[in-house]
Parts: sequence; C-alpha cells; structure tokens
Amino acid sequence: MYDGIPLEKFEFAQTEDLTHDKKPETQPVGYLKDAMRRFAKNKGAIVAAVIIVLMLLFAIIVPFCTQYTVAYFDTYYAYTQPKCKLFENTSFWDGCREMETNQKTFTYYYAMGQETGHNAVKNQEYTMTEDGVYRYRLDTYQMNGVVYKNLSLEEYQALQEYQIETGIQVIYPMVAKRDRPTAADYEQDGNIYYETEEKAGKTQIKYDSEGNIIPVYSSYPASIMENGVGLDQYNSIRVEGSDGFQKDGETCYYNYALVTPSGVQVRVNYYEYYTYYHSRVAMDGIGNPSFLFGTTGSGKDILTCLSSGARFSFIFAIVVAVCNLIVGAIYGSIAGYYGGRIDLVMERITDILSAIPTMVVITLLKLHMGGSSQALVLFIAFFLTGWIGMGHRTRMQFYRFKNQEYVLSARTLGASDRRLMFKHIFPNAIGTLVTAFALVIPSMIYSETSFSYLGIINLATGNITSVGTLIAAGQASLATAPFVAMFPSVFLALLMLSFNLFGNGLRDAFNPSLRGSEG
Repeated sequence: MYDGIPLEKFEFAQTEDLTHDKKPETQPVGYLKDAMRRFAKNKGAIVAAVIIVLMLLFAIIVPFCTQYTVAYFDTYYAYTQPKCKLFENTSFWDGCREMETNQKTFTYYYAMGQETGHNAVKNQEYTMTEDGVYRYRLDTYQMNGVVYKNLSLEEYQALQEYQIETGIQVIYPMVAKRDRPTAADYEQDGNIYYETEEKAGKTQIKYDSEGNIIPVYSSYPASIMENGVGLDQYNSIRVEGSDGFQKDGETCYYNYALVTPSGVQVRVNYYEYYTYYHSRVAMDGIGNPSFLFGTTGSGKDILTCLSSGARFSFIFAIVVAVCNLIVGAIYGSIAGYYGGRIDLVMERITDILSAIPTMVVITLLKLHMGGSSQALVLFIAFFLTGWIGMGHRTRMQFYRFKNQEYVLSARTLGASDRRLMFKHIFPNAIGTLVTAFALVIPSMIYSETSFSYLGIINLATGNITSVGTLIAAGQASLATAPFVAMFPSVFLALLMLSFNLFGNGLRDAFNPSLRGSEG
C-alpha cells in the first residue's frame, strides 16, 4: 500500500484539460521597430526631435516667405528694433526702444511728427522728470524722418505722379542751404527744418516767444510761376499751408526742390520714399519696412539672414557628416576586423592626420585655393580629418564584437569576411555610429559658426551668410542693440541642446544590449 498521497486524491484527467506547447501569438519585433519603440519612451529625445524638425522647417521655409534677401541692406534702417504687427499698439515688440534724453534730442524727434505726421516719438507721448529728462518710446522705423535725396528729373516727375495717384505726401518743402545749420553734423540733416542758433559751440533749436519752433522753408513768389509751376518744377500735392500764403504782402509758395547740375535735390520722408522706391522703382516685392527680428548694423534683416544661415549650416553639416560616416565606417571596419599590421599602419596614418590643427588646414587651403568658395575650403578642411573620429568608433566596436561566439560560429560555417564584417559585426556598431552621426551635425555647425565668428572664414558674401557671422555682427552692439546677437545665439544654443538630447535618445534606442527591454 502506498503511504504517500491517498488514492482518493487521484482523478482521471480529461483529454481537453491536457496542456501542450502553443504557437506564440505575438509577432516578432525587428531591430529598427524595437529601437523606435524605445526611442518613443524617451520624452526628452522626442521633444528635442520636434524642436529640430521645427528648426529645419524654419531654415527651409522662411527664406522663401520673407520679403527680403540676404544681399539686401539699407543703412538708414541700421539697428532697427524687432517689430511684430500684432503688438504694434503695445509696448512690446513694437519696433520702439525706451529713451531718456534732454530737451534738445527729444524736440528733434518730436518735431518729425509735427511736420510729417509720422511720429518718431510713439503717439507723441512722453513724460518729463523734475531733472528735465524726457522719457518716451522712439519708433526706430520713423526716426529717420526726412532726408535729402538727389534725383534725376525723370525720377522727380515719377515721384510726383506717385503722390497724386496715392495721395501720400513723400516730398516736403526744401530748406535753403543758407538756412541750414552750419555744424557739419547737421548741414545735410533733412530734419532740421526750423531755425537754429549756436550756443557754447553747439547747435541749438531757436524758439519763438510762445516756445514753438520756427520753420525756415524756402519759398518763391507766385509772380515767377509759369502755368502754375515754379522754378522747382513741382506740380503735385502740397503740405498744408504751402498752397499760396502771404509773405511781405505777396503770395508765395514753398520750394519743393533745389535744382542741381545732375537733376534736383529734394526732402523726402524716408519711410514713404522707401515704400515708393521698392514698389515702383526696384519692384522687388518689398513693401513697408518691417523686420520681425530687427536689423543688423548694416541694415540687413536678421530673420532672413538667420534662416538662410541656418539652412546653409544644416546642409553643410549634414553633407560633411554623411561623408565622414561613410569614409570613417569603411576605414574603421577594415582596421578593426583585420587588426595586426594593417591596423597598426592605418592607425599611424590617422594619428598623423589628427595631429594637424584644423585652423592650419583652413589657412593653407585658403592660401592654395585663392579665390575659391569659402564654403568649399571649409568643407575640405572638415572632411580631411572629420572622418577620423567615426573611424575610431567603428574600429573599437569591431574589436569588441569580432571574437564573440556568434561571429566565430559564422566563420566556422564558412561565412566570408565581407559577410562577417557587415552582416554580423557592423549592425552592433550602428547604435554608436548613429549617435556619433547625430552629434557630428551640431559639432560641424558649432565649428563653422566659431570660424565665421572669429573671421577665419568669411561666409557673408552675396546670398550666403552664417549664424556665426550674425553673432559677430551683434558683438559690437550688445549694450545698445542686444537683439542682433540674441536671436542667432538663442538659435545656436537651442540647436546644440536639442541635438545632444536627440543623440542620447538615439544611443539608447540603438544599443543592442537593450533590445527587448522595457526600460
């Protein structure tokens, strides 16, 4: 008799209760699918990827949407403040800057709005402290006011016709040279349309008994007019009060032009003249001056230059990174797989190349290639030594995996060297190489930015510019116009941070040791 489990505990099993091995219901997960699954769980890498995509779209799309080009510049609008039309009625991003000045400077800007209606002092609003300091917001789009322009007779007539057609006053009464300030800094200043006087060696504004400025427009009597046209050949709309006024008992008219040997000299409101010139003369599609990110010291649109420079940087960095990846992967695979004397010789070659400073390479290439493209010089310099790091990484991965059991088994079964290298060993190096590739792109952009910032490479030619060139342009105006350097600096910093997070995410995603993990 069995002394263990009682017999009554045993029961006959039913056929349907028997358990057999079942075919797995799940589908096999490929290497790339598994890598993407792990990458999607890295929130930081996902955010970085989105930012990189947005920056790529910015670099690709914006140059085609903006009304300016990289070659465009206008020195009258140097250091113009950023302006967004959505905020023009606020005190933020409205194209103005805060000013604290004395009465003379304030009156200079305030008088612009009194003459033309284009207020350099925003809304002609200001406050004055007990110390006599005026505080106001200066509109950098209107601060040019009225300027002197030399035009041919044909251009003069065309501008008059534009005024009649649109009803917009562009030309304003002239100031005779004898009535202009004697100080050299003010003699050609079209905004001095009032009497001035010299006090303590400085040009000061002269006021009447009621404290108002005194206009000094030049004029001529109606008696010398022929067919309603005076000596100034002006036959267009006039400013208020200039269409026949009494002076010394005679009807007079303001003079709107000064005849010169080559044509005429006129006073024009530059904001309106800018619109007229680009819409009717240059016909380049530029309307009213509007700079979302402001302008540089030479009057270039920062938004256009930044987007175009970013596009150049992305294209340049990706091309260099792809070339370095191909050459470095092949070179490192051969050195790591065969080892021995082959590896020794190949390593000494890379040691010699890596010992040459990039700056020396660039300098020698510039001297040798002469007037060749600066971008081509930079590409050759980065390519000559840029693949070395990729080659070292590939070599290390091959040394790590070439003696693994699965490689030895494949060799025993007769696999060729080519199959062993690129079918069994190289896939294990993909994670490291992809991460390196992702990090090479910002590294190339940073290096290119550094060299252009230092002036070693000049990419600010024609329709080409770079982020480094913009940062260098803003260095001299950090105290007065910090936005010139701020926008490209923020772009570069955000790009570096995003690519580093993105690269770390790729490294973890393509790491073979993490395949199938849920972490």
